[in-house]
Amino acid sequence: MSTEITDQVRDRYASVAASSLSSEHAGVRAVAEAFGYTPEELASIPAEANMGLSCGNPTAFAHLRPGETVVDLGCGGGLDVLLAAPKVGAAGKAIGIDMTPEMIARARQNAAKQGLQNVEFHLATIDELPLAAASVDCIISNCVINLAPDKRAVFREMFRVLKPGGRVAVSDIALKRPLPEEIGKDILAYVGCIAGAISIADYERDLKDAGFGTVQILDTGKNLKAYSQVEYQAGCISPAMSSSAQLPMTQSCCGSSASTAQSSELHRALMDLLSRYDVNDYAASVQVYALKGR
Repeated sequence: MSTEITDQVRDRYASVAASSLSSEHAGVRAVAEAFGYTPEELASIPAEANMGLSCGNPTAFAHLRPGETVVDLGCGGGLDVLLAAPKVGAAGKAIGIDMTPEMIARARQNAAKQGLQNVEFHLATIDELPLAAASVDCIISNCVINLAPDKRAVFREMFRVLKPGGRVAVSDIALKRPLPEEIGKDILAYVGCIAGAISIADYERDLKDAGFGTVQILDTGKNLKAYSQVEYQAGCISPAMSSSAQLPMTQSCCGSSASTAQSSELHRALMDLLSRYDVNDYAASVQVYALKGR
């Protein structure tokens, strides 16, 4: 099952990377701003780095400092890496990890547009990081860990690569109460960042089991229905955009007809499923803090 999930997630996000989703679309911008990005932050990076896939803004609470090495798990098009790079400065490094080749290619293109010299991107899964032990000051991630089939392995890797005293500042989806069985067993709901989420209590326990001594998880209270503003978005919790949205319905936000058709079909199915449930009753956008002892 884990291989099937990984393949589904990779294929799904490859179609996102191949699309033209960007901050140039009002709905995509609205999602990013709903989860904590400022208009100034979005304007400071290439529009293509933002595809409306966030559930928070980890760089806003990671307290990054010049000279630090920060790693983004599941970097997508490079949104958070590009925002982190100026914070850590020329003496620091911002590293993106993603398992989807198309996302890595998009992230590298965006970094090249910025002319950044202190960023790098690696094609890898987040449960097997291509990084040395005790080499990282801070780990960030944005709505990605919920997609990993083996989260405990991810947490162990996070602990391994962090330096003593290193920290975690992650935005993610976690459960407030068990999902209805219909959602919990739906592969589209998994790819849509719902069915793969674990409870807040399990999240805290598993981080502590991995070795983290200090763990805090905060429910941000953000409205997860914000994702509905993006037409055919191939990412988290995203039914089709309504006809009242600012992106004309005759304009596809995806790069190819095949990509558009796939996204449309899958999202109609997911939208039908979620129309019968309010995801806010079950799941939450959370800020996850953890500290590795010295």
